[in-house]
Amino acid sequence: MIPYGRQDITESDIKAVLDVLGSSHLTQGPAVPKFEQDIIRHSNAKYAIAVNSATSALHIACLAMGLGEGDWLWTTPNTFVASANCALYCGGRVDFVDINPLTYNLCPVALEQKLIKAEREGLLPKVVVPVHFAGQPCDMRSIHALSQKYGFKIIEDASHAIGGLYLNEPIGNCRYSDITVFSFHPVKIITSAEGGMAVTNSEKYAEKMALLRSHGITRTPSLMTKPMEGSWYYQQVDLGFNYRMTDLQAALGSSQMSRLLHYVARRHELANRYNKLLAELPLITPWQSKDGHSAYHLYVIRLKLDQIERNHGEVFEALRAREILVNLHYIPVHTQPYYQAMGFAVGDFPEAEKYYTEAISIPLFPALKESEQDYVVESLKELLLT
Repeated sequence: MIPYGRQDITESDIKAVLDVLGSSHLTQGPAVPKFEQDIIRHSNAKYAIAVNSATSALHIACLAMGLGEGDWLWTTPNTFVASANCALYCGGRVDFVDINPLTYNLCPVALEQKLIKAEREGLLPKVVVPVHFAGQPCDMRSIHALSQKYGFKIIEDASHAIGGLYLNEPIGNCRYSDITVFSFHPVKIITSAEGGMAVTNSEKYAEKMALLRSHGITRTPSLMTKPMEGSWYYQQVDLGFNYRMTDLQAALGSSQMSRLLHYVARRHELANRYNKLLAELPLITPWQSKDGHSAYHLYVIRLKLDQIERNHGEVFEALRAREILVNLHYIPVHTQPYYQAMGFAVGDFPEAEKYYTEAISIPLFPALKESEQDYVVESLKELLLT
C-alpha cells in the first residue's frame, strides 16, 4: 500500500531516542530545551515553547492572547477542526473566512470584506488564525496589514509548513504574526511522534505559554505572589494543563531537524515530477505563489468533474481499491455536525465547499519511490481518461 504520507525514521533517530532512554531524564530533561533552540535557530523567532501537540499549542496561544468568553476567533473552513476548536476551549466564539480558489488558503479579500461588516456590527475578531494549507504560506503581509487596521492578533497555524519560506524568510519568524504553531505528527514534514511547538517574538506570550503547558506552576521567583520558602518551593499561579513534551519526543524531533531542508527539497522534486506527469489529465495541480516556498506537506489535485465520466467519490474509492491510500484534506469545518448545531450551514462558504467536492490528496513523502509515483499517475490516467 502507498499511504498519502509517512514518517522517515533513520538509525540516527533511533539512537537519539535510545540515548534518552539510557539517561536520567525521560521528561523535563535537556532534550526539550535543545529542540526548542533548534526551532529558534531555524525560524529566527525569539522564543519557542514545546508541547505535546499542535492542538495544545493553539489552545495556550489563544489563552496567552487573552481570548475568552464572548471573544471571536476567525479561521479558514479548509483546515483540521483544531484550528477552530481552540477558541471554544477558551469560551470564545468561532467564525470562518472563505478560501482563495487558487491557494486554498484564507482569502485576504474575503477577510477584509468580513472585517468591514463586523466593524459596523461591533463584532470584530480578537484573533485570526490563517492556516498555511498543504505547506503553502498565506498572504501574511496583507493579513497583517488588516490586523493593524482592525486590531486583531494573529496566530499562524503552520502545522503543515515548517521548512517553508514566505518572502524568502522562514515560516515561523513571526514577522507578520504574534505566534506561529508547528505540528510534528508522523505525517508532517518532521516528526516527534506526537508534538507541537509555539514560537513567538513576545516575551510576555512565551512566559504565559510556558506557564500554561505545565499546570500553571512556576519556580521562577519573579512570577510568584510571595517569596520562595526554600529550594523545594513552587507555586500554582494560573490554571494550566499537562501539555508538556517528553524528552523522548524532543530527541526524535531534534534528530529530524537535521534533515528538514532535505525533506522539503525532496518533496519539491516529487511535486515537480507530479506537475509534469499529470499536466495532460483533467485535473488541477497545486498552484504556487511567487511569494512563498511551500513545505509541500500535501499534494492536492482537484478533479475537473465536467470532463470525466466518474464522480469524485468513485475516483477516490477506486484509488484506494488499488492500494493507493489517498486522503481528503479537508471536510470544511463549518459543515461538521458540531458546528452546524451552532448555526453554520452548507452554502455559508462556497469556495471551501466547492474545493471539497473536487479535492484528493495523493501520496507525497520523502521516501516515495518514483516507481510508486508512476503507479499513482498511471492509475489516475486509467480512471480519468476511460
